[in-house]
This record gives sequence, C-alpha cells and structure tokens, in this order.
Amino acid sequence: MNGVDRVITIEDPPPLAGGGRLDRLEIAFRSWGRLDAGATNAVLVCPALTGDRHVDRWWPGLLGPGRSLDPATDFIVAADVLGGSGGTTGPRSRRGLRPWGERFPDVSVRDMVTVQRLLVEALGIRRLNLVIGGSLGGMQVLEWALGQPDRVASAVAIAAPARQSAWAAALNHAQRRALNRHGDIELARMIAMLSYRHWDNVDERFGPDAGSERTAPGWLDHHGKALRERFDPVAYRRLMAAMDGHDLGRGRWGWRKAAAAVRARTLVVGITSDLLYPPRDQRALADALPGSELEWLEASQGHDAFLIEQDRLDRIVSRFRRDTTGNRPLLEAQA
Repeated sequence: MNGVDRVITIEDPPPLAGGGRLDRLEIAFRSWGRLDAGATNAVLVCPALTGDRHVDRWWPGLLGPGRSLDPATDFIVAADVLGGSGGTTGPRSRRGLRPWGERFPDVSVRDMVTVQRLLVEALGIRRLNLVIGGSLGGMQVLEWALGQPDRVASAVAIAAPARQSAWAAALNHAQRRALNRHGDIELARMIAMLSYRHWDNVDERFGPDAGSERTAPGWLDHHGKALRERFDPVAYRRLMAAMDGHDLGRGRWGWRKAAAAVRARTLVVGITSDLLYPPRDQRALADALPGSELEWLEASQGHDAFLIEQDRLDRIVSRFRRDTTGNRPLLEAQA
C-alpha cells in the first residue's frame, strides 16, 4: 500500500528531558489517507525498538481497507523515533561536518512523544482519534495518554508495561555489554531475540522433532546479521536506555497514581506467552487505568506475536475501535 514520505524540520526544538539539546530537529514520517475537515480522524502509530515509519512493511495486517487502520476513514501517521536509525534526528544525523555518533544525547520515551507532538501540531491535527503501538511503541502510547490528555481520544498499548521491569532492564544490560565491550550488535540482537520468543515456539520450530533443517543457532545468526546491516549501534543503545528509563510514575507520585489520571478510552493488549513483558504486567496496567479494557492475544510465539499474529491482533483492535466509535459522544464530553 502506498504512503507518502515527508520530512519536517524544526529549528531550536525544546530541550530533552535529560538536559541535552539539539540545535535542529528533523522528523521523518509517513502517512496514509487524508485528514478530515475537522482534523479529528488522525491515527498515530508508534514504532517499536527497531521499527520505523514504514507501517506498511511491518504491520501490513493492520493497515489497509477494512482493517483496523483504514486509510479510507483514517489519516494514519507514523514517524521514525527520535534517537533511532531512521530519518528522524539520531546518531547518524550530521552535526556540523560529521555525524553525531557517540555525542548524541540520551533520549527518553517522553522525548519521543514530544517530537511526535511537534509533528502532530505541524500537520494541523487537533486531536488524535487513536494512538497505537507495541513494546517500545506501547510505552509511547501510554505517555501520550497520560501526558497529552486533551489530544488523545483512545489508546491501544500492546505488550508494554507501565514501567520497565528489572528483568527487561537486565536483558538490555547484557545487550549493552555485548556492544560496549565487544562492539557486537549481532550478539546483542541474539540476546534480544531469546526474550522475544517463547521457548515452546523455538522448540516447535527448531527442536529434534520439528523436522526442519533450520536450527536455532542459524535463526539467531540470521537476525543478528540482519540488524547489523540496518541499525546503528549507538542508536540501539540510546533506545534501549530510553526503555530502561520508562516509568509512567516518574515525577508523578508513582505509576499507579499516574495511570489513574488517564482519561482516554484505553485498550491494553497482553500476549499470553510473552516472556519479556509477561501477562502480569498488562493485568497490573489495566487494573490501574480507569475504565480500560484488557484483551489477550492468544499466541505461542512470545513477545513478537504482535508482529506475527497480525490477523488476530487486527480483529482485537477493530472490535475496540468499533466500540470506541459508539462511545464517541462520551469521549468528546471529556475533552
């Protein structure tokens, strides 16, 4: 499906949450559909750790006619995240005569949302009908719902916690060690892949009874090489650090009190086999969000199921959106 690629430039953007500054900010984004006369049919898709603005490539099962993200009725926008490897300003961007590289400042999930807000304002969008994303994208969704209450009508957070867990942070630490000590982004990605899949799924695909010539080591090697070819190691470290710093409650009297202030109609989607952000994380989040809905993506793959079981996920999101449309007068009254 064809989308429109654009880049906007913002001079002298706001300072970053950690105190760093960017002299100039470029935001690369892609859009599908048209903004309606009231500028209220916009949908923002927030990418995961190594995702990007090309939703048509990594989430085609949700984007298209009759699907939960439908360009016939929605104006769908996705931007490369701040500090990543895409077209939005990050370590590969030039500062003066050379790329930022290691000089690129730390970024946070809140910084990513600030950049997306600047984009939304530049596009003339009054209110987002929906913000949706998985994993790191889900963290951005939660920050949108909490930090921009007048701009978000509904939110779908998939396989994302209210705050980073010690378990997930420890896995990121192991990845950083592979990068910092050995410069090995392939090894870092292999560690990540083992947290993105459930062991039952790996055994089913590559175990002694699978009848496959492919092996688990070969599968890991493939994903490690693929990431090395397309992702900047400094960007990878910056985004992992942003995930480790994710906490809805920071500066807001704890995450439960913070979550209780969310006004958007919210859907929390958990994955039954998720090892990275297990079902308990989504249950706790849904319990803390007023009036939220909790749905389960029944899948064997683990955390990555939100990228694999797209038809099932599309049905879950489509149902939520139909129900949300029916409740739109209530949502507008809350604005």
